[in-house]
Amino acid sequence: MPIDFVDLIGKKIEVELSGGNFHKGILLDSGLDIIVLYDSKNHRFIYIPFIHVQRLKETELEEEDFTNTPPTEKPIETDAISFRKALTVAKGLFLNVYVTGNKSIHGYLTSIMNDYFVFHSPVYKTMCISMNHVKWLIPYPPNTTPYSLTSENLPLMPKSTALARSFDEQLKKFENQLVIIDGGDDPEKIGVLQKIQYNKIALVTAEGERIYRNVEHIKTVQLP
Repeated sequence: MPIDFVDLIGKKIEVELSGGNFHKGILLDSGLDIIVLYDSKNHRFIYIPFIHVQRLKETELEEEDFTNTPPTEKPIETDAISFRKALTVAKGLFLNVYVTGNKSIHGYLTSIMNDYFVFHSPVYKTMCISMNHVKWLIPYPPNTTPYSLTSENLPLMPKSTALARSFDEQLKKFENQLVIIDGGDDPEKIGVLQKIQYNKIALVTAEGERIYRNVEHIKTVQLP
């Protein structure tokens, strides 16, 4: 029997993700590398790349977890949904993107490359986000904005600049520049990117200490 979750469409499910995260809701759609869940309790659509799904099962949950039926139209609608197609349709929409820790990034997607995308946030400004580390996307409801900012206070669309095709090639463009990795939640993730080579980077911190990092574990990078 093929495992495509067609028999679970419209059913109440529980999803366990890497990092000990859980989502509950109604399964609306699935593709080879993504599932779409409607969280009826919080009135939101959740787009989850399957690479981070640890476990998925049909479940019987409390009625309060399913307070209303899903809207007929999804905010990101594609034929034969995939993660890349969802990102393409979501370009320009306001999104909540979750990559790591307890921190979500709110803003809008501006460019999609081979294995990363460019995201502009009112708080973090322009970030390059590795697709491999996106645990979920939650589109904002129509006519709402992050932090309830007015259109006058929202950041303007950043100027288009030449982008590298891949995440490591983009990091190469940041050599000898001050960068912030993964939002800068650790002082050892802020510094001058000295060199990238063989999937490793050398970063010099404020104290002059040289830190080496595996590019595969870098989730986001931005210039201050």
